[in-house]
Amino acid sequence: MTDINFNNISVDILTVPLFIEKGVEISVLRLDKIHPLISGNKWFKLRYYLEEAKQQNKKTIVTFGGAWSNHILATAAACKMNGFNGIGIIRGEKPANLSPTLLQSQAEGMQLVFTSRDDYRKKKIPAELDNDNNYFINEGGFGNSGAAGAATILNYCDLNKFDKIGCACGTGTMIAGLIRATIPSQQVIGISMLKNNFDLEKSVQLLLNNVEGNYQLIHDYHFGGYAKYKSELIDFMNMFYLQTGIPSDFVYTGKLFYAFYQLVKNNSFIPGCRILLIHSGGLTGNSSLEKGMLIF
Repeated sequence: MTDINFNNISVDILTVPLFIEKGVEISVLRLDKIHPLISGNKWFKLRYYLEEAKQQNKKTIVTFGGAWSNHILATAAACKMNGFNGIGIIRGEKPANLSPTLLQSQAEGMQLVFTSRDDYRKKKIPAELDNDNNYFINEGGFGNSGAAGAATILNYCDLNKFDKIGCACGTGTMIAGLIRATIPSQQVIGISMLKNNFDLEKSVQLLLNNVEGNYQLIHDYHFGGYAKYKSELIDFMNMFYLQTGIPSDFVYTGKLFYAFYQLVKNNSFIPGCRILLIHSGGLTGNSSLEKGMLIF
């Protein structure tokens, strides 16, 4: 099993012509390089949950996600790495053919338990799993421990070099952690990946625990909803890779990079502004695309 390699993390300064023209310096914190499966922000959000499970002598970790969940796959690999049994409660009835994400999760030793979308929405735990022997982690690592782990992401850069921090948002766990870790003069900008997810603000506030933070949530770049995409996004991801050498995924980071490209294009940042974007990994999600759509 490949270990987490923090030495692979880099801060890549982008030499994209538009950014140079506008006088905006954008860098990417490459968390995608730490592990092929537990990539990006996933390990950071899981780290304190795993520590607590060990302290409580739990043998089995149970978590939640959909058929294409990077969190499910990362948790499966993390459980294998740390000697836990892993169980994933998967949203929806079991399909005839499992997604590549779920097949890989099974290969990592995770047991998959499928539940109806209604029960999943109500966070109903199957009776056979509802006992004190199991350690439960919310979908996406949502919770105070997940946010606390996400806050440590910024230990891998010189925080004082940046005016703004940008990230993709799903549950709001990572952005809450980033807000906790930034200094008062910095702003964190989150790009929501879900359509009309205006409850995101409440989720972030819940995890901030009354900590004051300078942040903004933007809801304009979801391309139709979670894991939805258009040819414009795929074309951009290919162009971005040609210009930077940085691969992205169509669920999270592709939309993050696209959003900031458009924001710079629309003069949303003053010349001289220094921005750090968090590459939250998740490249395995591209396996659902037809071969040849992406050049990387």
